[in-house]
Amino acid sequence: MRNSDISKQPVVALNRRGFLKGQIRSAAALLLAAAGVQKPGSLFAAQRPDLVVATGSPARAVKMALAELGGMGQFVKPGQRVVIKPNMSFPHPPERATNTHPEVVRAVVAACKDAGAASVRVLDHPLRSTELCIEGVKKACSVFEEDIVHGVTESKHFKPTGIPDGRIFRETDVLEGVLAADVLIAVPVAKSHGSTGVSLSMKGMMGLIYDRGIMHYRYDLHEAIVDLATLLRPDLVVVDATRVLTSKGPSGNGKVIQPGIIIAGTDMVAADAYTVEAFPWYERRLAARNVKHIRIAHERGLGRMDVDALSIRQVDA
Repeated sequence: MRNSDISKQPVVALNRRGFLKGQIRSAAALLLAAAGVQKPGSLFAAQRPDLVVATGSPARAVKMALAELGGMGQFVKPGQRVVIKPNMSFPHPPERATNTHPEVVRAVVAACKDAGAASVRVLDHPLRSTELCIEGVKKACSVFEEDIVHGVTESKHFKPTGIPDGRIFRETDVLEGVLAADVLIAVPVAKSHGSTGVSLSMKGMMGLIYDRGIMHYRYDLHEAIVDLATLLRPDLVVVDATRVLTSKGPSGNGKVIQPGIIIAGTDMVAADAYTVEAFPWYERRLAARNVKHIRIAHERGLGRMDVDALSIRQVDA
């Protein structure tokens, strides 16, 4: 079902418990911080950096970044259902940097399982041949002996969903697996994009809806991305910057650099902002505010783009 037909269908509010609880926790934390109050047992949370930047091999860097955030158990509790959203849109090998590195995805899945997740699903809506696009990640995750990696393209797997805080983009069809999950983890590859400048965690949420084309031709794309981010707000972001496609994204074949790093945190705006300012794009440096959807998200209070003011912990894995 495409969005052009959505008026004929019942539109449901987002019912994913993890999203709602996360927004309540975030609001409570802001109020407590403003009052100078620290909840009992929140010492680690108070010391947790805004972002961790880990350098090393893909799997090792993921493990180190998660450890510096307090471990996956800070985000995934025993018995919870987890959805991991990587980039799996193109049938390209890792060196092209159009998709999330399979080893990064495998490391995140392993951490979720170690934390006691009842189920872990790796989901995306590929732009090309589904089986070819998910092949690398599916092979990497075959060690878990479960069918957890899926490229989902059929409309029957998406559900009409309202976007209560959307300003121009007010409803869309969201993957049912995401609506049913307790925890959402964004694992985007760092890459350029011809329409939005970059494609990172916020832009990547478009891979969890059925008709992303409408965001391009009916709305201001940047505004629509931010509206969608009010609905699909990851509990954890793990940016794969082991390789970065700095031009001719999202499909390539452009310039690829190899910083060999993982950027992790709970603030998708901060993670995207740091990634923008950490690398050259199109042979020049950009400030986070130069990317319209990051600037709008910051202005609307969805996260922070003031990279210089963030607490950032750098570690070598």
